[in-house]
Amino acid sequence: MKRVLLLVTFLLATFSAYSFSTKTDSLWKVLKAELSKEPEYIHQKQQRIQFLSRRLAAITGKGFEPQFVLLSQLFEEYSSFKFDSAVTSVNRMINLCLKFNKKEELIKSRMAMVTVLLKSGFYKEAFEAVALIDTAALPKPTMHEFLNLRAMLYAEVSAYENDAYFASRYKQASRRDYASAANITTPDKLERTISMAFAPETDKQRKPTAAFYYRYFLTNGLSAHQIAMAATLVSHAYEGDDKLLLLMLAAISDVRSATKETFAIFLLGQEFFKLDRNSDAYICIREALGNAAFYGTRNRAAQIESVLPLIASRLLEEKQHEKDMVWIGLVIFLLVAVVLFFQLVLFRKQVIRIKTNEEVIKEKNAELQDVNGMLWESSKIKEELIGLFFKTCSSYIETLEKVKRKTQHNIKLGKYQDATTVLGNVQIQQEKTQLYATLDSVLLTLFPNFVASFNSLLRKEDQIWLKKGEMLTPTLRIFALMRLGVTDVETIAKILDYTVSTVYTYKARIKAKALVAPEIFEQKVMEIKFTDDSTFN
Repeated sequence: MKRVLLLVTFLLATFSAYSFSTKTDSLWKVLKAELSKEPEYIHQKQQRIQFLSRRLAAITGKGFEPQFVLLSQLFEEYSSFKFDSAVTSVNRMINLCLKFNKKEELIKSRMAMVTVLLKSGFYKEAFEAVALIDTAALPKPTMHEFLNLRAMLYAEVSAYENDAYFASRYKQASRRDYASAANITTPDKLERTISMAFAPETDKQRKPTAAFYYRYFLTNGLSAHQIAMAATLVSHAYEGDDKLLLLMLAAISDVRSATKETFAIFLLGQEFFKLDRNSDAYICIREALGNAAFYGTRNRAAQIESVLPLIASRLLEEKQHEKDMVWIGLVIFLLVAVVLFFQLVLFRKQVIRIKTNEEVIKEKNAELQDVNGMLWESSKIKEELIGLFFKTCSSYIETLEKVKRKTQHNIKLGKYQDATTVLGNVQIQQEKTQLYATLDSVLLTLFPNFVASFNSLLRKEDQIWLKKGEMLTPTLRIFALMRLGVTDVETIAKILDYTVSTVYTYKARIKAKALVAPEIFEQKVMEIKFTDDSTFN
Protein backbone atom coordinates (compact mmCIF):
# COMPACT_ATOMS: atom_id res chain seq x y z
CA MET A 1 0.00 0.00 0.00
CA LYS A 2 2.85 2.36 0.87
CA ARG A 3 4.46 1.68 -2.51
CA VAL A 4 1.21 2.55 -4.29
CA LEU A 5 0.92 5.82 -2.36
CA LEU A 6 4.54 6.67 -3.15
CA LEU A 7 3.96 5.93 -6.84
CA VAL A 8 0.80 8.09 -6.92
CA THR A 9 2.64 10.91 -5.14
CA PHE A 10 5.54 10.67 -7.60
CA LEU A 11 3.21 10.72 -10.62
CA LEU A 12 1.26 13.70 -9.25
CA ALA A 13 4.50 15.57 -8.57
CA THR A 14 5.79 14.79 -12.07
CA PHE A 15 2.53 15.91 -13.68
CA SER A 16 2.47 19.05 -11.53
CA ALA A 17 6.06 19.90 -12.50
CA TYR A 18 5.30 19.31 -16.16
CA SER A 19 2.15 21.44 -16.10
CA PHE A 20 4.01 24.18 -14.21
CA SER A 21 6.84 24.18 -16.73
CA THR A 22 4.25 24.40 -19.51
CA LYS A 23 2.67 27.36 -17.69
CA THR A 24 5.96 29.26 -17.46
CA ASP A 25 6.73 28.54 -21.12
CA SER A 26 3.32 29.93 -22.07
CA LEU A 27 3.87 33.03 -19.91
CA TRP A 28 7.28 33.58 -21.50
CA LYS A 29 5.63 33.60 -24.92
CA VAL A 30 3.07 36.11 -23.61
CA LEU A 31 5.85 38.30 -22.19
CA LYS A 32 7.72 38.36 -25.51
CA ALA A 33 4.50 39.24 -27.29
CA GLU A 34 3.87 42.08 -24.80
CA LEU A 35 7.41 43.39 -25.26
CA SER A 36 6.72 43.70 -28.98
CA LYS A 37 3.65 45.83 -28.10
CA GLU A 38 5.51 48.00 -25.59
CA PRO A 39 5.49 51.13 -27.82
CA GLU A 40 1.67 51.01 -27.79
CA TYR A 41 1.55 50.98 -23.98
CA ILE A 42 4.06 53.84 -23.80
CA HIS A 43 1.96 55.83 -26.25
CA GLN A 44 -1.16 55.28 -24.12
CA LYS A 45 0.71 56.47 -21.00
CA GLN A 46 1.99 59.55 -22.80
CA GLN A 47 -1.57 60.36 -23.86
CA ARG A 48 -2.72 60.15 -20.20
CA ILE A 49 0.17 62.41 -19.14
CA GLN A 50 -0.69 64.95 -21.84
CA PHE A 51 -4.32 64.91 -20.75
CA LEU A 52 -3.38 65.54 -17.09
CA SER A 53 -0.89 68.25 -18.10
CA ARG A 54 -3.54 70.09 -20.12
CA ARG A 55 -6.01 69.91 -17.24
CA LEU A 56 -3.35 71.13 -14.79
CA ALA A 57 -2.45 74.05 -17.05
CA ALA A 58 -6.11 74.98 -17.24
CA ILE A 59 -6.56 75.27 -13.43
CA THR A 60 -3.22 76.79 -12.38
CA GLY A 61 -3.84 79.43 -9.71
CA LYS A 62 -7.34 78.17 -8.88
CA GLY A 63 -6.72 76.79 -5.40
CA PHE A 64 -4.70 74.10 -3.63
CA GLU A 65 -6.91 71.00 -3.79
CA PRO A 66 -7.54 70.67 -7.56
CA GLN A 67 -3.91 71.48 -8.34
CA PHE A 68 -2.53 69.03 -5.75
CA VAL A 69 -4.83 66.24 -6.95
CA LEU A 70 -3.74 66.66 -10.57
CA LEU A 71 -0.06 67.00 -9.59
CA SER A 72 -0.38 63.80 -7.52
CA GLN A 73 -1.94 61.97 -10.48
CA LEU A 74 0.75 63.33 -12.78
CA PHE A 75 3.42 62.20 -10.30
CA GLU A 76 1.88 58.71 -10.17
CA GLU A 77 2.18 58.49 -13.95
CA TYR A 78 5.80 59.73 -13.93
CA SER A 79 7.04 58.00 -10.75
CA SER A 80 7.74 54.70 -12.49
CA PHE A 81 8.07 56.12 -16.02
CA LYS A 82 10.46 59.11 -16.17
CA PHE A 83 12.76 60.18 -13.31
CA ASP A 84 13.34 63.84 -14.19
CA SER A 85 9.64 64.43 -14.91
CA ALA A 86 8.72 62.68 -11.65
CA VAL A 87 11.15 64.93 -9.70
CA THR A 88 9.70 67.99 -11.42
CA SER A 89 6.17 66.93 -10.49
CA VAL A 90 7.02 66.20 -6.85
CA ASN A 91 8.91 69.50 -6.50
CA ARG A 92 5.80 71.30 -7.76
CA MET A 93 3.80 69.39 -5.16
CA ILE A 94 6.23 70.42 -2.39
CA ASN A 95 6.21 74.05 -3.50
CA LEU A 96 2.41 74.02 -3.67
CA CYS A 97 2.20 72.60 -0.13
CA LEU A 98 4.66 75.21 1.17
CA LYS A 99 2.70 77.96 -0.56
CA PHE A 100 -0.59 76.91 1.02
CA ASN A 101 1.07 75.70 4.28
CA LYS A 102 -0.31 72.15 3.97
CA LYS A 103 1.78 70.17 6.49
CA GLU A 104 0.35 66.64 5.99
CA GLU A 105 0.40 66.90 2.18
CA LEU A 106 3.95 68.30 2.42
CA ILE A 107 5.10 65.23 4.35
CA LYS A 108 3.52 62.92 1.75
CA SER A 109 5.14 64.94 -1.02
CA ARG A 110 8.58 64.72 0.62
CA MET A 111 8.05 60.95 1.06
CA ALA A 112 7.21 60.77 -2.65
CA MET A 113 10.51 62.59 -3.33
CA VAL A 114 12.36 60.01 -1.21
CA THR A 115 10.71 57.23 -3.20
CA VAL A 116 11.81 58.72 -6.53
CA LEU A 117 15.37 59.39 -5.33
CA LEU A 118 15.57 55.90 -3.83
CA LYS A 119 14.50 54.25 -7.09
CA SER A 120 17.08 56.20 -9.07
CA GLY A 121 20.02 55.50 -6.77
CA PHE A 122 20.35 59.04 -5.36
CA TYR A 123 20.85 57.72 -1.84
CA LYS A 124 22.56 60.81 -0.40
CA GLU A 125 19.78 63.04 -1.70
CA ALA A 126 17.20 60.55 -0.44
CA PHE A 127 18.62 60.72 3.11
CA GLU A 128 18.60 64.50 2.89
CA ALA A 129 14.93 64.38 1.87
CA VAL A 130 14.19 62.00 4.79
CA ALA A 131 15.83 64.46 7.20
CA LEU A 132 13.43 67.19 6.04
CA ILE A 133 10.37 65.15 7.03
CA ASP A 134 8.89 66.17 10.38
CA THR A 135 7.90 62.85 11.95
CA ALA A 136 6.46 64.37 15.10
CA ALA A 137 2.75 63.72 15.55
CA LEU A 138 2.45 61.80 12.25
CA PRO A 139 -0.75 59.75 11.89
CA LYS A 140 -0.17 56.03 12.33
CA PRO A 141 -0.81 55.12 8.66
CA THR A 142 1.60 57.84 7.51
CA MET A 143 4.20 56.82 10.12
CA HIS A 144 3.85 53.20 9.00
CA GLU A 145 4.44 54.25 5.41
CA PHE A 146 7.42 56.45 6.42
CA LEU A 147 9.16 53.69 8.38
CA ASN A 148 8.70 51.18 5.55
CA LEU A 149 10.12 53.73 3.10
CA ARG A 150 13.16 54.44 5.28
CA ALA A 151 13.69 50.68 5.85
CA MET A 152 13.66 50.21 2.11
CA LEU A 153 16.23 53.01 1.73
CA TYR A 154 18.53 51.36 4.27
CA ALA A 155 18.14 47.99 2.49
CA GLU A 156 18.97 49.51 -0.90
CA VAL A 157 22.08 51.26 0.46
CA SER A 158 23.16 48.01 2.16
CA ALA A 159 22.88 46.13 -1.14
CA TYR A 160 24.72 48.94 -2.94
CA GLU A 161 27.60 49.12 -0.41
CA ASN A 162 27.92 45.32 -0.17
CA ASP A 163 30.85 45.37 2.27
CA ALA A 164 31.51 43.73 5.63
CA TYR A 165 31.06 46.81 7.86
CA PHE A 166 28.73 49.50 6.50
CA ALA A 167 26.36 47.08 4.77
CA SER A 168 25.62 45.25 8.03
CA ARG A 169 24.85 48.55 9.81
CA TYR A 170 22.36 49.50 7.10
CA LYS A 171 20.79 46.03 7.26
CA GLN A 172 20.26 46.34 11.01
CA ALA A 173 18.70 49.77 10.59
CA SER A 174 16.42 48.39 7.87
CA ARG A 175 15.25 45.56 10.13
CA ARG A 176 14.55 47.97 13.02
CA ASP A 177 12.40 50.20 10.82
CA TYR A 178 10.50 47.23 9.35
CA ALA A 179 9.86 45.91 12.87
CA SER A 180 8.72 49.32 14.08
CA ALA A 181 6.38 49.69 11.13
CA ALA A 182 4.86 46.28 11.81
CA ASN A 183 4.07 47.31 15.41
CA ILE A 184 2.32 50.54 14.47
CA THR A 185 -0.66 49.33 12.42
CA THR A 186 -2.42 46.13 11.59
CA PRO A 187 -1.53 45.10 8.03
CA ASP A 188 -4.34 44.93 5.49
CA LYS A 189 -5.48 41.74 3.74
CA LEU A 190 -2.98 42.08 0.85
CA GLU A 191 -0.06 42.66 3.22
CA ARG A 192 -1.11 39.70 5.39
CA THR A 193 -1.41 37.46 2.33
CA ILE A 194 2.03 38.52 1.07
CA SER A 195 3.60 38.03 4.51
CA MET A 196 2.42 34.38 4.49
CA ALA A 197 5.00 33.67 1.77
CA PHE A 198 7.84 34.70 4.12
CA ALA A 199 6.46 33.18 7.34
CA PRO A 200 8.35 30.13 8.71
CA GLU A 201 6.70 26.84 7.74
CA THR A 202 5.36 24.52 10.43
CA ASP A 203 3.63 21.15 10.40
CA LYS A 204 0.26 22.91 10.68
CA GLN A 205 0.94 25.89 8.45
CA ARG A 206 2.42 25.54 4.99
CA LYS A 207 3.53 28.34 2.70
CA PRO A 208 1.03 29.07 -0.10
CA THR A 209 2.08 27.93 -3.55
CA ALA A 210 3.23 30.30 -6.27
CA ALA A 211 0.16 29.30 -8.28
CA PHE A 212 -2.01 30.56 -5.38
CA TYR A 213 -0.38 33.99 -5.51
CA TYR A 214 -0.60 34.01 -9.30
CA ARG A 215 -4.39 33.56 -9.11
CA TYR A 216 -4.75 35.85 -6.09
CA PHE A 217 -3.03 38.83 -7.72
CA LEU A 218 -5.11 38.48 -10.89
CA THR A 219 -8.51 38.10 -9.18
CA ASN A 220 -8.47 40.76 -6.43
CA GLY A 221 -8.84 43.97 -8.40
CA LEU A 222 -5.19 45.07 -8.29
CA SER A 223 -3.85 47.45 -10.92
CA ALA A 224 -1.14 46.25 -13.30
CA HIS A 225 1.49 48.26 -11.38
CA GLN A 226 0.31 46.83 -8.03
CA ILE A 227 0.43 43.29 -9.44
CA ALA A 228 3.98 43.89 -10.67
CA MET A 229 5.21 45.17 -7.28
CA ALA A 230 3.46 42.44 -5.27
CA ALA A 231 4.57 39.60 -7.57
CA THR A 232 8.18 40.87 -7.55
CA LEU A 233 8.17 40.99 -3.74
CA VAL A 234 6.67 37.51 -3.30
CA SER A 235 9.05 35.99 -5.90
CA HIS A 236 11.90 36.33 -3.35
CA ALA A 237 10.23 33.60 -1.28
CA TYR A 238 10.38 30.99 -4.07
CA GLU A 239 12.86 29.21 -6.32
CA GLY A 240 12.89 27.54 -9.74
CA ASP A 241 9.72 27.52 -11.83
CA ASP A 242 7.75 29.09 -8.94
CA LYS A 243 10.00 32.14 -9.02
CA LEU A 244 9.90 32.29 -12.82
CA LEU A 245 6.09 32.22 -12.76
CA LEU A 246 5.82 35.23 -10.42
CA LEU A 247 8.60 37.22 -12.11
CA MET A 248 7.02 36.70 -15.53
CA LEU A 249 3.68 37.87 -14.15
CA ALA A 250 5.40 40.95 -12.71
CA ALA A 251 7.29 41.68 -15.94
CA ILE A 252 4.12 41.36 -18.04
CA SER A 253 2.29 43.73 -15.68
CA ASP A 254 5.19 46.22 -15.85
CA VAL A 255 5.07 46.24 -19.64
CA ARG A 256 1.28 46.71 -19.68
CA SER A 257 1.50 49.60 -17.18
CA ALA A 258 4.43 51.17 -19.12
CA THR A 259 6.58 50.95 -15.98
CA LYS A 260 10.19 51.78 -16.73
CA GLU A 261 11.43 51.75 -13.12
CA THR A 262 11.18 47.99 -12.83
CA PHE A 263 13.28 45.28 -11.24
CA ALA A 264 11.22 42.24 -12.31
CA ILE A 265 12.61 41.92 -15.85
CA PHE A 266 16.18 42.17 -14.48
CA LEU A 267 15.56 39.49 -11.85
CA LEU A 268 13.95 37.29 -14.52
CA GLY A 269 17.05 37.68 -16.70
CA GLN A 270 19.24 36.61 -13.78
CA GLU A 271 17.10 33.50 -13.24
CA PHE A 272 17.36 32.61 -16.92
CA PHE A 273 21.12 33.10 -16.73
CA LYS A 274 21.31 30.65 -13.82
CA LEU A 275 19.32 28.13 -15.88
CA ASP A 276 21.65 28.56 -18.90
CA ARG A 277 18.80 29.99 -20.97
CA ASN A 278 21.20 32.62 -22.22
CA SER A 279 19.21 33.87 -25.21
CA ASP A 280 16.18 34.49 -22.97
CA ALA A 281 18.42 36.07 -20.32
CA TYR A 282 19.90 38.42 -22.91
CA ILE A 283 16.43 39.55 -24.01
CA CYS A 284 15.48 40.36 -20.39
CA ILE A 285 18.73 42.10 -19.43
CA ARG A 286 18.75 44.15 -22.61
CA GLU A 287 15.15 45.24 -21.89
CA ALA A 288 16.09 46.04 -18.26
CA LEU A 289 19.04 48.15 -19.42
CA GLY A 290 16.79 50.01 -21.86
CA ASN A 291 14.26 50.66 -19.08
CA ALA A 292 16.98 51.93 -16.72
CA ALA A 293 18.34 54.26 -19.38
CA PHE A 294 14.83 55.50 -20.23
CA TYR A 295 13.91 56.15 -16.60
CA GLY A 296 17.33 57.38 -15.50
CA THR A 297 18.11 54.81 -12.80
CA ARG A 298 21.83 55.10 -12.09
CA ASN A 299 22.25 52.25 -9.64
CA ARG A 300 20.13 49.87 -11.67
CA ALA A 301 21.95 50.72 -14.91
CA ALA A 302 25.34 50.07 -13.27
CA GLN A 303 24.09 46.78 -11.86
CA ILE A 304 22.70 45.68 -15.21
CA GLU A 305 25.80 46.75 -17.13
CA SER A 306 27.91 44.50 -14.90
CA VAL A 307 25.77 41.46 -15.78
CA LEU A 308 25.19 42.08 -19.49
CA PRO A 309 28.81 41.34 -20.60
CA LEU A 310 28.67 37.98 -18.81
CA ILE A 311 25.53 37.01 -20.68
CA ALA A 312 26.87 38.36 -23.96
CA SER A 313 30.11 36.40 -23.59
CA ARG A 314 28.19 33.22 -22.80
CA LEU A 315 25.96 33.84 -25.82
CA LEU A 316 29.05 34.23 -27.98
CA GLU A 317 30.36 30.96 -26.57
CA GLU A 318 27.04 29.29 -27.38
CA LYS A 319 27.06 30.72 -30.91
CA GLN A 320 30.64 29.56 -31.38
CA HIS A 321 29.70 26.15 -30.02
CA GLU A 322 26.75 26.02 -32.42
CA LYS A 323 29.07 26.97 -35.31
CA ASP A 324 31.54 24.31 -34.21
CA MET A 325 28.73 21.77 -34.04
CA VAL A 326 27.56 22.82 -37.51
CA TRP A 327 31.09 22.38 -38.87
CA ILE A 328 31.45 19.04 -37.10
CA GLY A 329 28.06 17.98 -38.46
CA LEU A 330 29.10 19.12 -41.93
CA VAL A 331 32.38 17.19 -41.72
CA ILE A 332 30.55 14.10 -40.49
CA PHE A 333 27.99 14.51 -43.27
CA LEU A 334 30.77 14.81 -45.86
CA LEU A 335 32.55 11.76 -44.44
CA VAL A 336 29.32 9.78 -44.51
CA ALA A 337 28.65 11.03 -48.04
CA VAL A 338 32.15 9.99 -49.16
CA VAL A 339 31.76 6.57 -47.52
CA LEU A 340 28.33 6.15 -49.12
CA PHE A 341 29.75 7.26 -52.47
CA PHE A 342 32.50 4.65 -52.33
CA GLN A 343 29.98 2.09 -51.12
CA LEU A 344 27.79 2.94 -54.10
CA VAL A 345 30.79 2.69 -56.43
CA LEU A 346 31.68 -0.72 -54.99
CA PHE A 347 28.05 -1.77 -55.11
CA ARG A 348 27.80 -0.65 -58.74
CA LYS A 349 30.97 -2.56 -59.59
CA GLN A 350 29.55 -5.64 -57.88
CA VAL A 351 26.28 -5.23 -59.78
CA ILE A 352 28.19 -4.85 -63.05
CA ARG A 353 30.30 -7.89 -62.17
CA ILE A 354 27.18 -9.88 -61.31
CA LYS A 355 25.51 -8.81 -64.55
CA THR A 356 28.66 -9.70 -66.47
CA ASN A 357 28.76 -13.08 -64.77
CA GLU A 358 25.08 -13.55 -65.55
CA GLU A 359 25.77 -12.79 -69.21
CA VAL A 360 28.71 -15.20 -69.19
CA ILE A 361 26.53 -17.84 -67.54
CA LYS A 362 23.81 -17.23 -70.13
CA GLU A 363 26.36 -17.53 -72.91
CA LYS A 364 27.79 -20.70 -71.39
CA ASN A 365 24.30 -22.11 -70.94
CA ALA A 366 23.52 -21.27 -74.56
CA GLU A 367 26.78 -22.88 -75.65
CA LEU A 368 26.04 -25.88 -73.47
CA GLN A 369 22.56 -26.10 -74.95
CA ASP A 370 24.05 -25.93 -78.46
CA VAL A 371 26.59 -28.61 -77.56
CA ASN A 372 23.86 -30.77 -76.07
CA GLY A 373 21.84 -30.26 -79.24
CA MET A 374 24.81 -31.18 -81.37
CA LEU A 375 25.50 -34.23 -79.23
CA TRP A 376 21.88 -35.28 -79.42
CA GLU A 377 21.88 -34.64 -83.16
CA SER A 378 25.11 -36.57 -83.61
CA SER A 379 23.75 -39.39 -81.47
CA LYS A 380 20.56 -39.51 -83.53
CA ILE A 381 22.50 -39.51 -86.80
CA LYS A 382 24.79 -42.25 -85.55
CA GLU A 383 21.78 -44.22 -84.39
CA GLU A 384 20.16 -43.97 -87.84
CA LEU A 385 23.41 -44.69 -89.67
CA ILE A 386 24.22 -47.67 -87.45
CA GLY A 387 20.72 -48.96 -88.02
CA LEU A 388 21.19 -48.48 -91.75
CA PHE A 389 24.59 -50.16 -91.54
CA PHE A 390 23.28 -53.25 -89.77
CA LYS A 391 20.23 -53.44 -91.97
CA THR A 392 22.36 -53.22 -95.12
CA CYS A 393 24.95 -55.66 -93.81
CA SER A 394 22.24 -58.08 -92.77
CA SER A 395 20.71 -57.88 -96.24
CA TYR A 396 24.10 -58.44 -97.89
CA ILE A 397 24.92 -61.36 -95.61
CA GLU A 398 21.56 -62.93 -96.33
CA THR A 399 22.12 -62.49 -100.08
CA LEU A 400 25.63 -63.96 -99.80
CA GLU A 401 24.28 -66.92 -97.83
CA LYS A 402 21.74 -67.64 -100.53
CA VAL A 403 24.31 -67.33 -103.32
CA LYS A 404 26.78 -69.49 -101.37
CA ARG A 405 24.27 -72.28 -100.73
CA LYS A 406 23.04 -72.36 -104.34
CA THR A 407 26.57 -72.23 -105.73
CA GLN A 408 27.82 -75.03 -103.43
CA HIS A 409 24.76 -77.11 -104.25
CA ASN A 410 25.27 -76.76 -108.00
CA ILE A 411 29.02 -77.50 -107.70
CA LYS A 412 28.30 -80.67 -105.71
CA LEU A 413 25.86 -81.77 -108.40
CA GLY A 414 28.41 -80.84 -111.09
CA LYS A 415 26.11 -78.17 -112.44
CA TYR A 416 28.80 -75.65 -113.11
CA GLN A 417 26.77 -73.72 -115.62
CA ASP A 418 23.99 -73.24 -113.06
CA ALA A 419 26.55 -72.06 -110.51
CA THR A 420 27.79 -69.46 -112.99
CA THR A 421 24.19 -68.38 -113.61
CA VAL A 422 23.57 -67.94 -109.86
CA LEU A 423 26.66 -65.73 -109.54
CA GLY A 424 25.60 -63.76 -112.58
CA ASN A 425 22.20 -63.01 -111.07
CA VAL A 426 23.84 -60.87 -108.30
CA GLN A 427 23.08 -57.21 -109.50
CA ILE A 428 25.75 -55.02 -107.88
CA GLN A 429 24.47 -51.82 -109.51
CA GLN A 430 20.95 -52.49 -108.31
CA GLU A 431 22.26 -53.03 -104.80
CA LYS A 432 24.09 -49.68 -104.98
CA THR A 433 20.92 -47.96 -106.13
CA GLN A 434 19.06 -49.56 -103.29
CA LEU A 435 21.78 -48.40 -100.88
CA TYR A 436 21.56 -44.82 -102.18
CA ALA A 437 17.78 -44.86 -101.90
CA THR A 438 18.04 -46.04 -98.31
CA LEU A 439 20.67 -43.39 -97.61
CA ASP A 440 18.43 -40.69 -99.13
CA SER A 441 15.52 -41.89 -97.02
CA VAL A 442 17.57 -41.70 -93.83
CA LEU A 443 18.83 -38.21 -94.70
CA LEU A 444 15.39 -36.81 -95.49
CA THR A 445 14.02 -38.41 -92.35
CA LEU A 446 16.66 -36.66 -90.23
CA PHE A 447 16.58 -33.41 -92.24
CA PRO A 448 13.14 -33.10 -93.85
CA ASN A 449 13.86 -29.45 -94.73
CA PHE A 450 17.31 -30.16 -96.14
CA VAL A 451 16.43 -29.56 -99.79
CA ALA A 452 14.57 -26.31 -99.07
CA SER A 453 17.32 -25.03 -96.76
CA PHE A 454 19.99 -25.99 -99.28
CA ASN A 455 18.17 -24.19 -102.10
CA SER A 456 17.87 -21.03 -99.95
CA LEU A 457 21.64 -20.74 -100.33
CA LEU A 458 21.38 -20.68 -104.16
CA ARG A 459 20.04 -18.31 -106.75
CA LYS A 460 16.55 -19.15 -107.90
CA GLU A 461 17.62 -20.30 -111.34
CA ASP A 462 20.26 -22.62 -109.84
CA GLN A 463 18.08 -24.26 -107.19
CA ILE A 464 17.67 -28.08 -107.23
CA TRP A 465 14.12 -29.26 -106.54
CA LEU A 466 13.09 -32.95 -106.43
CA LYS A 467 9.91 -34.34 -107.81
CA LYS A 468 7.79 -36.70 -105.78
CA GLY A 469 9.54 -40.08 -105.39
CA GLU A 470 12.73 -38.76 -107.02
CA MET A 471 16.09 -39.58 -105.41
CA LEU A 472 18.69 -37.00 -104.40
CA THR A 473 20.98 -35.69 -107.08
CA PRO A 474 24.75 -36.33 -106.77
CA THR A 475 25.29 -32.73 -105.63
CA LEU A 476 22.61 -32.96 -102.96
CA ARG A 477 23.90 -36.37 -101.89
CA ILE A 478 27.49 -35.08 -101.48
CA PHE A 479 26.41 -32.18 -99.25
CA ALA A 480 23.89 -34.42 -97.46
CA LEU A 481 26.72 -36.75 -96.46
CA MET A 482 28.70 -33.73 -95.28
CA ARG A 483 25.70 -32.63 -93.13
CA LEU A 484 25.60 -36.16 -91.68
CA GLY A 485 29.19 -35.64 -90.56
CA VAL A 486 31.05 -37.35 -93.39
CA THR A 487 33.40 -34.49 -94.32
CA ASP A 488 36.37 -36.44 -95.72
CA VAL A 489 36.31 -36.18 -99.52
CA GLU A 490 37.89 -39.63 -100.12
CA THR A 491 35.28 -41.27 -97.85
CA ILE A 492 32.47 -39.50 -99.72
CA ALA A 493 33.98 -40.62 -103.03
CA LYS A 494 34.14 -44.27 -101.92
CA ILE A 495 30.54 -44.22 -100.58
CA LEU A 496 29.15 -42.71 -103.76
CA ASP A 497 31.54 -44.61 -106.06
CA TYR A 498 33.01 -41.36 -107.39
CA THR A 499 36.53 -40.24 -107.88
CA VAL A 500 37.92 -37.62 -105.53
CA SER A 501 38.20 -35.11 -108.36
CA THR A 502 34.52 -35.67 -109.22
CA VAL A 503 33.51 -34.80 -105.66
CA TYR A 504 35.64 -31.63 -105.78
CA THR A 505 34.11 -30.67 -109.10
CA TYR A 506 30.54 -31.00 -107.78
CA LYS A 507 31.42 -28.93 -104.75
CA ALA A 508 33.16 -26.20 -106.74
CA ARG A 509 30.29 -25.85 -109.19
CA ILE A 510 27.63 -25.44 -106.53
CA LYS A 511 29.75 -22.98 -104.51
CA ALA A 512 30.12 -20.81 -107.58
CA LYS A 513 26.32 -20.53 -107.79
CA ALA A 514 25.81 -19.75 -104.08
CA LEU A 515 24.37 -16.53 -102.71
CA VAL A 516 26.97 -16.58 -99.92
CA ALA A 517 30.72 -16.47 -100.10
CA PRO A 518 32.26 -19.82 -101.22
CA GLU A 519 34.40 -20.08 -98.11
CA ILE A 520 31.36 -20.06 -95.79
CA PHE A 521 29.03 -22.14 -97.97
CA GLU A 522 29.89 -25.44 -96.28
CA GLN A 523 29.43 -23.79 -92.86
CA LYS A 524 25.93 -22.65 -93.88
CA VAL A 525 25.13 -26.20 -94.99
CA MET A 526 26.24 -27.51 -91.60
CA GLU A 527 23.83 -25.03 -89.96
CA ILE A 528 20.77 -26.64 -91.58
CA LYS A 529 18.47 -27.56 -88.72
CA PHE A 530 17.82 -31.08 -87.53
CA THR A 531 14.46 -32.86 -87.46
CA ASP A 532 13.06 -31.46 -84.15
CA ASP A 533 14.40 -28.11 -82.89
CA SER A 534 12.06 -28.03 -79.93
CA THR A 535 13.89 -30.83 -78.18
CA PHE A 536 16.51 -28.45 -76.73
CA ASN A 537 14.60 -25.14 -76.66
